[in-house]
Amino acid sequence: MDDETPEVVRAADEAYEAVREINHLTLTQVYAAPTVYSVLGNLKGMGHLLPQACTQLARSLGKSLNEYDVYEDDGRDPVQSVATAADHLTRAANLAAELGAELEKAQSAISRQGYRDTPLP
Repeated sequence: MDDETPEVVRAADEAYEAVREINHLTLTQVYAAPTVYSVLGNLKGMGHLLPQACTQLARSLGKSLNEYDVYEDDGRDPVQSVATAADHLTRAANLAAELGAELEKAQSAISRQGYRDTPLP
């Protein structure tokens, strides 16, 4: 990304890359509960923070209609597009809250697990 890329875009890119890296690492590696517990702690945090991000992005879109000369390249009404996006962001915020709660439950389920550092026969 170049120097003109907004910081918020860079932050979203870093979050995407981090989850992508988790996907690669967990594809072939086996992790015991203490490690997964830590990962889930961070992921649940994302789930709890995403609703706020979605809500604030929706609000920012709405405000952008008054701050910028917004247009649609196909002639549609930008107000309608923003309203549709805001509806989807509201739904995403609700789903993210559920995601955070489910990740917290998964973390809680393994909170007392440990492992012995000896291979199984």
